[in-house]
Amino acid sequence: MDNRLSAPGTSPVAGPPPPRRRLRWPRRVLVVALAGGVAAGAVLTLSPRDRRHGMAPAPAAGPRAQAPASVTFGVPAALPQLTALIGQQEQRVRAQPRDARAWAVLGSAYVERGREAADPASFPKAEQALRTSLRVRGAHNTEALDGLAALALARRDFPAAKQYAEQALKASPGRWASYPPVIDAYNGLGDYDAAHKALDKLLGLRTGAAARPAVMARAAAVYRDRGWREDAVAQLTDAAAAARTPAEQAAYLTGLGQLAWERGDLKEALRHFEAALRLEPGRRGALTGRGRTLAALGRTTEALTAYRTALARQPDPQDILELGELYESLGQDRSATAQYAQLRTRVRQAVAAGVDEELLIGRFEADHGNPFEAVERLEEEYRRQPGIEGADALGWALHRAGDDKEALTYASVATDKTKGGGVRSAPYAFHRGIIEGELELYGPARRHLQEALRINPYFSPLRAPEAREALAALGDVPEEPLPAEAP
Repeated sequence: MDNRLSAPGTSPVAGPPPPRRRLRWPRRVLVVALAGGVAAGAVLTLSPRDRRHGMAPAPAAGPRAQAPASVTFGVPAALPQLTALIGQQEQRVRAQPRDARAWAVLGSAYVERGREAADPASFPKAEQALRTSLRVRGAHNTEALDGLAALALARRDFPAAKQYAEQALKASPGRWASYPPVIDAYNGLGDYDAAHKALDKLLGLRTGAAARPAVMARAAAVYRDRGWREDAVAQLTDAAAAARTPAEQAAYLTGLGQLAWERGDLKEALRHFEAALRLEPGRRGALTGRGRTLAALGRTTEALTAYRTALARQPDPQDILELGELYESLGQDRSATAQYAQLRTRVRQAVAAGVDEELLIGRFEADHGNPFEAVERLEEEYRRQPGIEGADALGWALHRAGDDKEALTYASVATDKTKGGGVRSAPYAFHRGIIEGELELYGPARRHLQEALRINPYFSPLRAPEAREALAALGDVPEEPLPAEAP
């Protein structure tokens, strides 16, 4: 299914735009082959029988097996094991530069380290290693193709991810590790029906015990995007129970914490995030998730500490923006400004490494900078990869730029199940409600603002209070006289 609109917004806003800042964002660098989704690259040798049934040999238990499994099965691994694996593979390719499999393992390990550590500097190294593997073995090198698809996902280049993932799938349709990248690519391009069909094929494969938790986690992600929250929770719960290593279990518990956060269940979210951190103290998603939840609980000092700990280890741009908005909600404008300056620095580094950060830049500019620049960037981004995230961001940017009529078109895409917007998202519902209120569509505005606060009353330290204020301003549903009876 294609979410492209027949007439993309043009933002005909009256009045001059606000002055441009001296410090400009970098424009997206288009790189043909790009890094890191759930399954980076299947690099262990399978027997003919295993290849026929889409199965792979189970990884040995223990720390040494964690990192190879992460690039073989899509099983999360701890950063120290990934670093050790990279060191081993670097030694191997120096000794045997014609070993295509070793190059593929090395490239996929770089992808995973870059993704897990929020370190985009790993991505060019990953691309070089994976392309070397392709040159050595040829175009039917499924391990390298999987790695390149994962690299494209990490850089948010969904067209490239789709190209590489489909090539890998065509070469080996019974190999389960090729399915997660293609599912993610379809989702990023707004083709949700294709993503669901690919998931059905993945679930129909016979996967070994080692791979099964990662398959469950992939199913949970698709179910979440379709709005099937209970099914997503069930799949991730089973994945966490079946996980074979602490890092793997911590990753799935982090996912359960995020699902609980999205439905506003703070106690459950905090329980999962803290359980994940007991297993893997440095897991970034659990640290920031814990910070987000503590802030909603009013435990502000602990929340700030959790965020700072996460960012000291792995300064991810999205997490930096989140902390900046928390500071802003607390009236600490100087600290917020410092975070936004750090965000610009990290985005420049990510773009230099081939990452497409247009969505994040657009969101930032819409709320904290120049909404006209946000519209310009997000219109181009949405034309290239029209997922519901892009539709929501573009709709909100158009609203902030004053074009609410056009904004509603995109906000409707993001929240319309028939167009793929099945995910139950408080921010999406909030954005649509605010836009409808500006258009004097008071009934729909009231419904969507209520929906946002019903889904998660704490969805943003800045925007949740705004949603409550807007809902209060709309007042109660007006009493209207009953229609006259027909004569």
